[in-house]
Amino acid sequence: MEIDEAEEDQPVSPSTYRRESLAFLAQRFFEWLGSIEEEVSSPSAMNEETLGFKRRCTLRLSRELGSSNEDSELVWEWTENLTSTGDYIFVSNDPLKPSLFELVAQEQLRDLLQPALKYVLSVFAQRYPRYLIRIVNRHEEFYAALMFFVERHYLRTHGASFAENFYGLKRRRTPVFETERARAAVGGVPDEEKLRGREMWRSLVLLIGIPYLRAKAQDYFEALGGGVDPDILDENAATQQQRALTEENMVANLRRAFKVVYPWINLTFELWLLLYNIAYLFEKTPFYRPWLGWVGVDIRRLGVDDMRAARLATQRKSPIPDISKGLLTRLRRMLLSSPRLLLDSLKVLLPTAIFFVKFLEWWYSPSSPARALSVSPLGPAVPPPRLLSPHPLGLRIDPIKYGECGLCHEQIANATAFPSGYVFCYRCAYDYVQKHGKCPVTLLPARVWQLRKILV
Repeated sequence: MEIDEAEEDQPVSPSTYRRESLAFLAQRFFEWLGSIEEEVSSPSAMNEETLGFKRRCTLRLSRELGSSNEDSELVWEWTENLTSTGDYIFVSNDPLKPSLFELVAQEQLRDLLQPALKYVLSVFAQRYPRYLIRIVNRHEEFYAALMFFVERHYLRTHGASFAENFYGLKRRRTPVFETERARAAVGGVPDEEKLRGREMWRSLVLLIGIPYLRAKAQDYFEALGGGVDPDILDENAATQQQRALTEENMVANLRRAFKVVYPWINLTFELWLLLYNIAYLFEKTPFYRPWLGWVGVDIRRLGVDDMRAARLATQRKSPIPDISKGLLTRLRRMLLSSPRLLLDSLKVLLPTAIFFVKFLEWWYSPSSPARALSVSPLGPAVPPPRLLSPHPLGLRIDPIKYGECGLCHEQIANATAFPSGYVFCYRCAYDYVQKHGKCPVTLLPARVWQLRKILV
């Protein structure tokens, strides 16, 4: 701090000394916030870091200044202004609570994975039906088994499903009493928030079971002809009555009942989810899905402590390779860690695959510049044949008006082209070929079967 030479000999009062010390500590606190901002990418995580350590910094500054009440109130007011203005503005009282749009986005991502995988498998099944046709026919079971291992890994490693972790969310055990002061004092990720085995397995069953049951019910409904107009199937009243007489048993009755009841059950289920979304939007419930309350977990944003804990866990699981150990030991360790690395890389592989697919769609589209640069494997396009010149002894076409037949001198009716390319009325062309066997303009040989009608 620079001091003027005229004021160098003047004594410094205790209040001035406290203010200067406070300014120095405030500058250090700003530098500390800047270092945190470099480590954290999301604004929500930065807000949580500021909120979590604000009180501890207040106590630390007060202790450095002598722990007086006046200084404590001043420091507290300064930290309050810091976290409520400028770049650290809190939108709500709970910065780690995700918005409904984030939750709906991760739900849509989860719902789009199954049809996308089914489309890819069906495309490859046309090329390799011997290996993939059975998987395509039992796609729901295959997808459920695949997502079982993926979701199990993400729940155990990240405490969230794949889609939730993709959007920076996590699952937390619902606390009985939650106080922000207690969380700030503890620091880090409390053990009470981490998922236990019971919450993991319940979450896994619901993440896999509910989409599987809904997909099977929808497929069975469509297999029974649900959602299709009977007129399209050519089923009149007599056909429906005959089918009812031939299927008078309990299974047929259950099928008909399912076909009638399923749309109403599905509508009720969707309305139930919509009501929960509205209640979550207006903060009437902490759960945007009813089964989250049954499991005892809620969805939260990832904070700085979660990112730091994940980084430390990754460092512990991926130690520095020991060169002194044998090649077989290193290969065995690499093979054991490859499934975990593959599952963790799905967060990067998914957007990369989406970008690659969109790029291929653009590259092979008609408007792509690749069309102009590429050469057809069949060679260059065959140029159109040149127009045959009229014969000196043939029919003169120079004075003929456009759209007028050169034989009957009327408007062309049912236009028909000769092999030479000249167009006349069908009746005129047919009669002329039958009589002369040649084109009236070029006098080249022509047959009736060589005449071509033109649709205009």
